[in-house]
Amino acid sequence: MWTDYKDADIYFTIADSRFHTLNFVYERFQRSIPSHSHGNGSYEIHYIAQGRGRALINGVSYEVTPGTLYVTGPHVEHAQSPILEDPMCEYCIYLKTEKRRKSVSSFPTGEEELLSAFENTPFWFGQDTQRVGALVVEIFEELQSRRTGCIFQVEALLRQLLVNLVRNYEKSVRQKAPKPAAAGDKTAVIIEEYFLYQYRSLSLEELAGKLGLGTRQTERLLQKQYGKTFLQKKAEARMSAAAILLSDPARSITSVAEDLGYSSIEHFSSAFKSYYRISPRQYRKEGVYHSFPDSSESGCENRS
Repeated sequence: MWTDYKDADIYFTIADSRFHTLNFVYERFQRSIPSHSHGNGSYEIHYIAQGRGRALINGVSYEVTPGTLYVTGPHVEHAQSPILEDPMCEYCIYLKTEKRRKSVSSFPTGEEELLSAFENTPFWFGQDTQRVGALVVEIFEELQSRRTGCIFQVEALLRQLLVNLVRNYEKSVRQKAPKPAAAGDKTAVIIEEYFLYQYRSLSLEELAGKLGLGTRQTERLLQKQYGKTFLQKKAEARMSAAAILLSDPARSITSVAEDLGYSSIEHFSSAFKSYYRISPRQYRKEGVYHSFPDSSESGCENRS
């Protein structure tokens, strides 16, 4: 099951930051999501309503259960894999922030403190103890019903959501934010979703069509926003998904190759070894996740 709302186009402000909601997604996971990250000012709020799975965040594996809440901010690498016998159902809200100028010298009481606590916590993982889940469900119900005043209600709920997120953070250790890098708004969403969800059959021409650009323009855009070519992004997406799928001992290497769209297990094994410098069988035997190799050194597949 999949539901998303990409065109709500809701804005709200807290202190000197303007928040823009780029996407609302609900999904019952039957597939793995490869490792990815988002650009400056970008935050994903993940709430697991049902089911179980695993999340790999900044190289650390976490068990995901009902009531799990986690936030991935700018440049936090994260991937997800469901337990197929009890697949997780996730609500995800994608927010983008940007600083704005304000004509007055002070903000309403508490706004700066709230904003600072949110922005200084680029990653948080734990169980929801502050009714964030209930607020997320209410937001999706509002977006579905489109009743009078829906946008105003969702804006108010999103502000309350940030308050409740920060209250979840208060007793947790906050991690240092990674070094920023540039990325666009809606263009970045199109690119990131394409590599996340279409990794079985990626093509430069199809991505260019989704962006409304030529293939050369698309290549330049990928280099500018991510410092990588299309083939490097393609290899990254497919190999990240491969690593997650191989971590499930119930799956054969042949089924992993087929799920990723490879024409043969030999082709898959060659691509995997070129990227990770270890065979799929050895990787599974070691039983550990590998971080991405440097894109300038990793092998790039160019066949399907």
